[in-house]
Amino acid sequence: MSDQTNLDFKIVLLGDSSVGKSSLVLRLCKNKFSENLEPTIGGSCVIQNIEIDESEVKLKIWDTAGQERFHSLTPLYYRGAKGALIVYDITNFGSFERAKDWIFELRENGEQDSKIILVGNKIDLEAKTVVKDTTAQKFADKNGLYFFETSAKTGEGVNQVFFALAQMLLGKNDSTFEKQNSQTEHSTNFDQENKDNNFVSQKVNLKSNKTKEKSGCC
Repeated sequence: MSDQTNLDFKIVLLGDSSVGKSSLVLRLCKNKFSENLEPTIGGSCVIQNIEIDESEVKLKIWDTAGQERFHSLTPLYYRGAKGALIVYDITNFGSFERAKDWIFELRENGEQDSKIILVGNKIDLEAKTVVKDTTAQKFADKNGLYFFETSAKTGEGVNQVFFALAQMLLGKNDSTFEKQNSQTEHSTNFDQENKDNNFVSQKVNLKSNKTKEKSGCC
């Protein structure tokens, strides 16, 4: 390890209820999927360590509630967040429209230099798609966002999107990172050259994590 160790970054997952935010976190940390996850109440925090080359990045991942009745609490989680995943359901156009509101709120209330990735989840339901990837990509390009599509159910794209955010937070390859989804295979530990996204070759290990639910700190 070099001196670039123990880098801590708070990130938040934002989006409407039932778009799959908690499922993305579960897939990342446990490599599992459940059809019966309870809706997040307020917010929950997961700590996930990602090793990128000689840098160990600690992601403090805040999974926020998407229900309207908890909306007033959400700005509390923006504070200090250096990165964000704005998640929508590709089978629900309303969730995509609301993603635009989440982005606006984050930019109004969050950190000025926060890295934002727009995430279209549930690509395993391709036959039910109502938000085309070209539509989302156009919106992302217009608003200076990075764009990925994922499936928490199959794992497709999940590690890649969190890896991409960690890489952006480290300032690695930010200027050449293409705003498109990686189609590489999902795995819990992987050593990847992501040629599709012009990544510098990185060694990535997802390490053990701790979870704190309904907590004011992480």
